[in-house]
Amino acid sequence: MRRREVLAGILASPAIAFGSQANSAVALGIIGTGGRGRYDGNYFSKDPRTKIVALCDLYMDQIDKAKTEIPSANDAKVFTRYQELLETPGLDAVLITAPVYLHPEMFEAAVQAGKHIYCEKPAGASVAGVKRLLAASERADKSKHIQFGFQQRYSPEYLAAEDIIRSGKLGELALMRSHWMVGGVSAKHQVPSEHPDRDWYPWRAKSGDMIVEQDCHGVDVLNWYSGRHPLSAVGDGGRKVRTYGDTMDHLNVTYDYGNGLRGFLHACQLAQAWGLVDEQFFGTEGTIETSRKYYRWSRPGEAPLKVDSKREITIDAIERFLTHVVENKPENNAKNAAESTLTSLLGRKAIDTGKRVSWEELLESE
Repeated sequence: MRRREVLAGILASPAIAFGSQANSAVALGIIGTGGRGRYDGNYFSKDPRTKIVALCDLYMDQIDKAKTEIPSANDAKVFTRYQELLETPGLDAVLITAPVYLHPEMFEAAVQAGKHIYCEKPAGASVAGVKRLLAASERADKSKHIQFGFQQRYSPEYLAAEDIIRSGKLGELALMRSHWMVGGVSAKHQVPSEHPDRDWYPWRAKSGDMIVEQDCHGVDVLNWYSGRHPLSAVGDGGRKVRTYGDTMDHLNVTYDYGNGLRGFLHACQLAQAWGLVDEQFFGTEGTIETSRKYYRWSRPGEAPLKVDSKREITIDAIERFLTHVVENKPENNAKNAAESTLTSLLGRKAIDTGKRVSWEELLESE
């Protein structure tokens, strides 16, 4: 082989991509080792393409849980400052699973450090925070893969449903609905947790409220399948049972996507013995329903079709992230994540004001 050909082979090898031995695993650091950090970290650790090398959390008991519950994390370096984790030699990628309000600043720091980034949803708890994250994403190294925890976008079943819509088999999309009807709030459990100083979900400034932290998943699918963000929103919501914190426990929002297309979001945390989490799309020639457990669709003259999901869709999202990193196929999904988060914030503002709020008014509000 000519010297030039040998050199080309070396430059194309995984050793260069990850700064270590050929075929080595992606060195991952986890920022935030609470429940979601351990959940995602567990799936990362089970993929042989990953090596968890660093953990960061303010609380050592959370780090201890991560070392116990995440396979292969026992030997990871430990930090209480995420800035120090990002300086870990040989670190390739970071998983950001800290409270929502911290996502923008941590994402910005990870971009500056030149890492591949998997950031849990949403993109922030406020308009200003989302703008900060989006601005940072525009400065990101184009060789780095950036992905968010909107898992539906990577599920084979959701992708199959998208193909049906794009094929025109539903005709013109006429109406969309997202349901997120779950439990979580009861009159008997309205007290601070064991560590109230760590509580962030019940507080809007930290979580963005339920419509941002939770319902953003369904809103993301509405945006994805319609191919755009809404133009405006009206809504109503409030608190029937929740007394701890300042977030809502029920809401309804109507999004106007233009050209007569509406998207309805119905959500509550009051369901006790049942739940409903799905999305429905009504076309002029057919109907399709998506969820994390299945998708089904039908149209006149044909037998209805239902396809069950084969596994937890977080696995699909994490596998896709690692595949794009290992195979050097970077994408930057920050714009979609930001728009879906802003769509949730648009609904929140419509509820707060009791008026129709436009997309432009939302962006100008912070």
